[in-house]
Amino acid sequence: MNLDLIPESTRAAGLGVLMKGAGLLTRFMPVPQPTLLVGPGSSARLGQSIAGFGHEKVLIVTDATIVRLGLLEPLTQALAAGGTPYAVFDEITPDAPIPLIERGLAAFIEQECDALVAVGGGSAMDAAKAIAAASANPGKSLRQLAGYFKGLHTPAPVYAVPTTAGTGSEVTVAAVIADPQRKSKLVIIDTRLVPKVAALDPNLMTGLPPAITAATGMDALTHAIEAFLGQWATENTDNLALTAVGLIFENLPKVYRDGANLEAREKMALASTYAGMAFTKANVGYVHAIAHQFGGHYHTPHGLANAIVLPQVLRFSAPAVTGRLARLAVRAGLGEEGQNEEALADRFLEGVEALNRGLGIPTTLEALREADIPSLAAAALREAHTGYPVPRYMSKAECEALLRRLLPPKPEDTGASTRAAAGRRRPAARTTESPPARAPAAGRGKDRKKT
Repeated sequence: MNLDLIPESTRAAGLGVLMKGAGLLTRFMPVPQPTLLVGPGSSARLGQSIAGFGHEKVLIVTDATIVRLGLLEPLTQALAAGGTPYAVFDEITPDAPIPLIERGLAAFIEQECDALVAVGGGSAMDAAKAIAAASANPGKSLRQLAGYFKGLHTPAPVYAVPTTAGTGSEVTVAAVIADPQRKSKLVIIDTRLVPKVAALDPNLMTGLPPAITAATGMDALTHAIEAFLGQWATENTDNLALTAVGLIFENLPKVYRDGANLEAREKMALASTYAGMAFTKANVGYVHAIAHQFGGHYHTPHGLANAIVLPQVLRFSAPAVTGRLARLAVRAGLGEEGQNEEALADRFLEGVEALNRGLGIPTTLEALREADIPSLAAAALREAHTGYPVPRYMSKAECEALLRRLLPPKPEDTGASTRAAAGRRRPAARTTESPPARAPAAGRGKDRKKT
């Protein structure tokens, strides 16, 4: 269907009805939830559990930095002690592209593996899910698997060890990978992709740099907020989202200042998981639709893109969700129940912006260019209006205006107002998905096994 042929007012009304109807279906769609192992040392306990499942050989999907830091060792030592052979594919990069996934698929097949363990950020978990789906459906390319339930056969089992508290991929039904040829993202959606067991081990998160901690934490906050504000929200997703928002506002500043705070790291890991459970059912909205375009076009890290876009989308959506923004404000500790809803809603909007400032999140996207805005807006609206239950519909002109507010300042703008704005902006965070070098180097190998 070409939505551009329908007048925007008619389109918004029709899409609203359609999305509400689709939301009724999601309430009854069974989504499995992984067994969660939580706390320091849980990655080793996961290895012990996997060793008891009788797999012939598992492929660990991760990145080279995690291997070098020795963060795999609790898992691999437990696998070895349990007599489970394993191989390591450590080529994962942020926004893992199709060619990289295909190399991982080749390793899975060549090593004769029958399960995968993802250790890392969202890219590692999404890559493992994509490999699992592709290995079970050899007649389909990754592009052909994109969409809802495109794989006929059940994917190989996936286990997850997140090393960032942000994506929630350890509990979600989706695998998001990059398509560099088309400068876009592919999303493979299948309830059978949910990991069987996930380990939330704060020991693996203490070395995350502040910039990555900030971006991934704001990613989790965006998941919770969009799940709560969208038209598919339910009592269950509301409870999960509100809990996540409360935990993030309380603990994200703590781990940003002190990365070694194990208690706060564990609470952030739980918040990310709860937010993941919420948006798996309630879905996301315009923030993600726009952030996906930034990721596909400019390779902007997803969490950072969400953080930059979130305040602008919240201000656009606010008139339609004042009461729910007020509830978020109360849960975030920014007000009390019974206070004026509009005032509480404003406090929440200001609270999100203040949180961003405190975390060093920039207010503009350095890579964004005016010439790209029409196509970026069109792609974002196409994604949102065909898949997301947004609370207030946005026209193309409104989306373009929102994107222009994210443009970097022009070099010739040297007036006092520009200097003041530049003083408020923080430099764009340099983000990757793995911790910095802080631990003794561990041996690196493509194929380690215990026989």
